[in-house]
Amino acid sequence: MTNIISSSISPLICFFVFFFWLGHGGAQGIQHSAAAINGADKIRSQFLHLLRTRRSPQVPLTVEPSKPVRHPLFQQVPTPTFSEAMESCPKADIKNLKERLKEENFYLHTEAGEQGRLPVLILSLKDSKQKRRPAVVFLHSTNKNKEWVRPLLEAYASREYIAIAIDSRYHGERAHNLTTYRDALVSSWIKGDTMPFLFDTVWDLIKLADYLTQRKDIDPKRIGITGESLGGMHAWFAAFVDTRYAVAAPIIGVQGFRWAIDNDKWQARIDSIKAVFEEARVDLGKSAIDKEVVKKVWNRIAPGLASIFDSPYSIPAIAPRPLLILNGADDPRCPLDGIKTPTKRARKAYAKAHSSKNFKE
Repeated sequence: MTNIISSSISPLICFFVFFFWLGHGGAQGIQHSAAAINGADKIRSQFLHLLRTRRSPQVPLTVEPSKPVRHPLFQQVPTPTFSEAMESCPKADIKNLKERLKEENFYLHTEAGEQGRLPVLILSLKDSKQKRRPAVVFLHSTNKNKEWVRPLLEAYASREYIAIAIDSRYHGERAHNLTTYRDALVSSWIKGDTMPFLFDTVWDLIKLADYLTQRKDIDPKRIGITGESLGGMHAWFAAFVDTRYAVAAPIIGVQGFRWAIDNDKWQARIDSIKAVFEEARVDLGKSAIDKEVVKKVWNRIAPGLASIFDSPYSIPAIAPRPLLILNGADDPRCPLDGIKTPTKRARKAYAKAHSSKNFKE
C-alpha cells in the first residue's frame, strides 16, 4: 500500500528515508536492467526535448550573490506564520546550532530572462569534519517560498547534510504580488510559450543539479530531493528526468492526471489553480469547466502531463533509485485510487532492476 499520512504532514518519515539512504551510502551498488534503463532513457529524452522547446536563450550557469530575505512573499491571505509539521523535524542536539550554521543566499542563472534567475538558500554546518557531505533539496508548496522550509533545512544541516531550498517559478523572490503565479498560468494558456505549472521549475532543478554536483563539499552521488504538494510534484519530475537525484520522496504530489479526467476526479486539483481553467472555459465557449477544458489546459500549459509523462510512465522511470511516495489518506487532489497503476508499474520496474527494496509506497 501507499504510505498514508494525515493532512498534517510530518516530515519525520521523509527525514528518516533520507537519513538512511543518503547518510549511509545512498543508492550505491544497486543493479540495473538494460531493458528498463532503455525505456526510462527514452521517456527522459522526450521530456528533455519538450523542456527545450519553450526555453529562453541559454546562458552560462553563473552564481550571483544575494542577501537573506527578511520578508518573504506568500501569495495567500492570511500570510502563514507557523507550521507545526515543518517545525517537527528533529534537529541534532547541538548547542548554539543557529550560530554554527553557515547560510548561503544566491541566484543561479538557469536561462535568460527574469524567471531564469533562480533564488537559492543553502544551510550547512560551519565546522563539519566531512569533506563531502550528502545533500537534500527541499521544495515548497503552492504560494509559499524557500524560507517556508527553513526549519527542515536547519534540521538536516544539524545532521551533517547540505540542505538546499529554492523558490519555484513565479514564487518567492520570483513573484511581485499576490497574483504572480496565477497570472503566469493564465498567460501560459493564452500564449503557449511557457510552462509555469511544474515543467519550467523542473528545468531549474536540472540546472541546480549541474551546480550541486560541481561543489567540493557535496558528494555528487548522494543528492536527494523532496517536497510537499507542488513541491512533491517538482521532486517527482526532477527525479524522473535527472538521475543525479539519487533519492526521491515526493510528499502529497504523485497523482494520475489522466486517471482524474477519466474518473471525474479532477475538480480538487483544478480548484487549486482555477483562474487558468476559467480563462480556458470562456475561450472555449463553455458554460462550466468540464473534462474537455481540463484536457485542453493540461495539454497547453504542461504538454504530456495527462498522457506520456503522467505518473504511470514517469514514476517507473525513477527505478532503480530509492523512491518513497507519501500521499494523504483523504486528499482529493492526490486520491489513492489514482496512483494504483503507477505504483503497480513501479513495483514491476524495481523488480526488473533487482531493486525492489528501493521502492516504498
